[in-house]
Amino acid sequence: MRKFIGVDLGGTNIRAAVVQEDGKILCMKKSESHPERGAEPVMQTMIDLIESLDGYEECEGIGMGIPGPIDTINGKIIVSTNLPKLVGFPIAEYIGNHFKKPAYMDNDVKVAALGEAVLGGGKGYPIVYYVTISTGIGGALVINQKVISGQNGHAGEIGNICIDRNREKYNILNVGAVENEASGTAITRKGREVFGDQITNAGDVFELARKGDEKALKIVDDMAYDLAMMFCAIGHIIDPHVFVVGGGVMKGKDVFFEKMEKYYRDMIHVGMQPVIFTQAVLEEPGIMGAAMLPMTHK
Repeated sequence: MRKFIGVDLGGTNIRAAVVQEDGKILCMKKSESHPERGAEPVMQTMIDLIESLDGYEECEGIGMGIPGPIDTINGKIIVSTNLPKLVGFPIAEYIGNHFKKPAYMDNDVKVAALGEAVLGGGKGYPIVYYVTISTGIGGALVINQKVISGQNGHAGEIGNICIDRNREKYNILNVGAVENEASGTAITRKGREVFGDQITNAGDVFELARKGDEKALKIVDDMAYDLAMMFCAIGHIIDPHVFVVGGGVMKGKDVFFEKMEKYYRDMIHVGMQPVIFTQAVLEEPGIMGAAMLPMTHK
């Protein structure tokens, strides 16, 4: 069975794994990334980590998932808050030349989307739209097992979709950006505004909703509607076969997901109703999806 190397490069750690084409992780290791030391020291850490993996020599290619917008054509980071000294460095070329294997890189959400499309909740569907709802909200489109990155690597930055221009301004995102209204961070903020310091995370609001608290139920209902507005904007452009939804907020799926889907179906055209909503299923979508980059690259 074919094997590939998947790498998850972050501001704190680098993880690398040997992954079979069926998604089975054969070996995985981790090292601290120390990006403050600069690009080449980070590349050396990545090289050492890969070379410590059993069977790395037999792998056909290397895929890397990295936070932030990525220039997938030239294999470089465009913008990064966590890895500023690596911006513009030819990462894919550097790693590919060292190992004499094809090397590819993309945004970490996009490689997770690829993992779910090839091996997870979207397996078997031609057009998959992946959404992760956590601290923020991100997304990615996968068509026939190819991630769509866009001209500037920004495709899928759905957190900035405006769902109501009459909301408050919070940060650099648009007024009424869905990330500021329906992410885990947003639900925590709204919960604290109503319930005070007893709310430490979105899960606390979901738990109050499960107990029937009317104020918590209102927060959750608003969240479901706002997310439906976001999905509606995506759906009318993409019309995917399936939406695969992941992220930490899905731990509260039981209190908002069904409402969200109902609102969505009330908003879209009749002919779009066959779309499926399903939960992401992979435990390691980033590593597995990164390994799928060289496998699915044509």
